[in-house]
This record gives sequence, C-alpha cells and structure tokens, in this order.
Amino acid sequence: MYLKSLSLYNFKNFEEANIALAPGIVCFTGLNGEGKTNLLDAIHYLSFCKSFLVSSDVLNIRFNESYFAVQGTFIAHDKEDVIYCAVKYGERKVFKKNQKEYSKLADHIGNYPLVIISPLDSNLITDGSDERRRFLDSIISQYNREYLEKLIQYNKVLAQRNALLKQFAENGNFNYSVLEIWDVQLGPLGDYIFNERKDFLEKFIPVFYRYFDIISNKKEEVKIHYISQLNQELKMEDLLSSAINKDRSAQYTSVGIHKDDLDFLIKNFALKKHASQGQQKSFLIALKLAQFEFLKQKKGEAPLLLLDDIFDKLDDTRIARLIDLVSKENFGQVFITDTQKERIEHILHTAHSEALIYSISGGKILKE
Repeated sequence: MYLKSLSLYNFKNFEEANIALAPGIVCFTGLNGEGKTNLLDAIHYLSFCKSFLVSSDVLNIRFNESYFAVQGTFIAHDKEDVIYCAVKYGERKVFKKNQKEYSKLADHIGNYPLVIISPLDSNLITDGSDERRRFLDSIISQYNREYLEKLIQYNKVLAQRNALLKQFAENGNFNYSVLEIWDVQLGPLGDYIFNERKDFLEKFIPVFYRYFDIISNKKEEVKIHYISQLNQELKMEDLLSSAINKDRSAQYTSVGIHKDDLDFLIKNFALKKHASQGQQKSFLIALKLAQFEFLKQKKGEAPLLLLDDIFDKLDDTRIARLIDLVSKENFGQVFITDTQKERIEHILHTAHSEALIYSISGGKILKE
C-alpha cells in the first residue's frame, strides 16, 4: 500500500498544494514552522479521520478561511481509492471514500493503516496512563473492528455510570439496583477489552524487544509490564462490586480497564527517571517500529510509516541503524521530515537509499 498523491486546500499554512508521491522513501525538508509536519498531519487525517497534533478540527483551517479539505489517492490491494476529508466552521466533518460518504467514521479506521513517530511520542513516557492506553487502543483498533466498537461502547456506559454516581451524591439517595443495570453492561465489555489487550501485549512485547536491540545494539536492557486490576484473574463485574463504597464516596468509577497502564523500565528502573534522552527516544522508536511490524502482520500489507523530526538526540550509529532498517526490510512507503536537507542526503547516501525529496518553504512545496 502507498499514497500516490496528496492535495490540500486551506489546510493550516497551505492555501493549496498538490503533491505527486511514490512508493519508498519521501522526504520533506525545511526550517521549523514552514509546514513539514503539517503535511504529515494531512496524511494522518486520511488514515485516522483526525489530526495527531490538535484535538479540534477547526484549528486546522487556514487563517481567514471558512473550511479546509484534504484528499489523497491510495494504491492498496491493486486498487486505487480516493479519500476525501473536509471540515467547515459550524458543520460536521465530511469524510468520503471514492465520493461515497461514510455513515460512521469508525468504519474507516484500519482501512489504510499508519504509524507515526514524532516528538509528541515523549508523552507516552512523561504523561499519565491515558496516553499509554490510547497507544494500545490505537493499534488494536486498526485491525480489530469489534474491539473499537466495544471500546466506544464501554466509554459511553462508563460516562453514564459516572453521571449516575454524581447524581446519587447530589440527591442524597444511593440506589444499588439502578447502578447494577450499568454494571451488568460494563462488566462483559471490560472483560473483553482486557483480554484483547493482554493477548496483544503477549505478542507485541517480544517484537518490541527485537527492535530495541537492533537500534541500541543490545547495549541496554528494557522491559514493559502490563498493569491492570484484572490481572489478578478478577471479573470486571466483581471488581465493580468490590469498589462500590469507594465509588459512592468518590462519585466516579474508580476501578476497571480505564485504569490500565504500561510500566516502562530500563535496567529494572523507571524509564522516565533513569534513561537518557537518547535512550528514551530509542525506546519510543522501537515501540513504534513494533507497532508497524504488528500491523503489517495483521493487515497483510505494510502501513504508511511517518518519521517526524526524529534525528535529534540520536547518535549517528542509532540513526544509521534506523534508516538502514526502514530502507531494507520492506517497510513500504516511509515519510521523513527534517530541518536539514544535507543531513537527510548524507543519511540516505550512507544507507545506499534513494528518496523523493521535497523542500517546504512558506507554504510552498518544491521538488529537489
């Protein structure tokens, strides 16, 4: 699978841009703030129906304009598909495949898998458990539609249960039987999500270890542990029942798979506190490459791989290993952004790799 072309209209700092692409490595070079990452974000929209940079779609509309549109042509399974996304102030987002609008955006997720490695990935280490659960869910949802649907349903039921707990506290009237109605729904959903996450991680973590060893040349020992209240062979419904008094006091659901987390370790110490910036970056890159490999196996084709400004804080040896890896192990189409065209050219020359290179400046795209 690869993206054959990309068109932008009023998207961030681009008034209009049309780019011809090709399989293999595609590079966007230019100074910070010129729009390199914006191009990757446009590609992300075509895969996930949303930005990886901002939570509100309208923030991507070019200043003083009323809408933006992004369109891309994919070649997948020997077929050409045109994907179109448009956002206009005051209206709902429009998302189409071959001119036919989706009734649910969730139906699109996973059709054109994508993995992005960017500076924002540091949130997986530095931020709370929400980020790490989102990482898990984003991978599993791309190959398991049932998981995505049950995750959406779980979050809706959880919100209803939390609203009920708050209502009980405000009214001073706690009703166990009414709360059980939501517990009966939440229980099976939580059990399913936990089992899917556990099964995924049992297969994913060894792949991650392999990629980390390649990037670090086996110089560091790292571990990932799955932390879940259901790890003790409990059922979700039993867990909810055991925490009923705590939930009543807290006015929200204090237990469940929405509390799951991943523990990242280096030499048995917390990665966040004991790893250098280079070691943390190597850890994150290995995570994302393992994500890529896992999706490739599940989907039967290579996802798009987006590498956004990843060379800072990596030594030359690790950079060389990474580029050699993505250029020689059938990684498919790879997009790379960097501020230094000379560095990109040197890295590609060292790895004996060819690439399509574009220079980005002031919202304009020039082929080198």
